[in-house]
Amino acid sequence: MEQKTVKKEYIETVGRRKTSSARVRISEAPKNSITVNDKDVNEYFKTDNLRKIAVEALAVSKTPGKFKITVKVNGGGINGQAEAVRLGISRALIIDDVLLRGVLKKVGFLKRDPRAKERRKFGLKKARKAPQWSKR
Repeated sequence: MEQKTVKKEYIETVGRRKTSSARVRISEAPKNSITVNDKDVNEYFKTDNLRKIAVEALAVSKTPGKFKITVKVNGGGINGQAEAVRLGISRALIIDDVLLRGVLKKVGFLKRDPRAKERRKFGLKKARKAPQWSKR
């Protein structure tokens, strides 16, 4: 029995940040194109800073290949979503080319940022803020 190696048509990864979750699919294409929730990346992330965060992994890795990247992102705020997209793209790039791992790891794009909002405790106004104390 012969074994055939089947090349996948796309690579799928997940990136998360706070309560945001991004499903990223990367496939080979003639030119780079990024869509987030069926919108162009420039249309979805309105500010330059958010756009820069979302596609930073491609800029840092200087990938010679051209990719069609589609992202489904939900939950959280817009900044957490941009960082989730960055993590998802980074993970997909190292599956495509293992040599990029060192570059992306050095700048910290392969680490899932665990910081999240702390829950509110009873008897307090916020997670740690206590009501004003009065002596009498």
